[in-house]
Amino acid sequence: MRHYEIVFLVHPDQSEQVPGMVERYTASITGAGGTVHRFEDWGRRQLAYSINKIHKAHYILLNVECSGDVLEELTTTFRYNDAVLRSMVVRMDDAVTEESPIMKAENENRERKQRAERRQEEAATRTEDEPQAEDTGADDSDDIAEETEEN
Repeated sequence: MRHYEIVFLVHPDQSEQVPGMVERYTASITGAGGTVHRFEDWGRRQLAYSINKIHKAHYILLNVECSGDVLEELTTTFRYNDAVLRSMVVRMDDAVTEESPIMKAENENRERKQRAERRQEEAATRTEDEPQAEDTGADDSDDIAEETEEN
């Protein structure tokens, strides 16, 4: 069996059906003795160019190990499924299991946002915990104003 990387784009109106589609595809792969090494749901993204007047699509990445018959069945399913806008299959030398650069960047951005939110929350709790200083400067200015009136 060979290793393949499969990327397919799903129509944005059919995004709710993506988990079911992926489940069917992985079941057909594992049912024939193959394995899914990596599954990444990249979510809804902007297309580089419009496809049938559609500007966004739901991206899915699969790294699988399967036979040629199963791969042919998957590509045929992609071809005749109206919800799948585009698909790409690339033969790989080895199984790829680490995160893709897109997912690494998304995870780093998510972690950065979480750290920034935590810092803001900590800063807010610090300012709430500090006692507020009383304004004594306003009283002094009143005294000075009274002295000038007396002269």
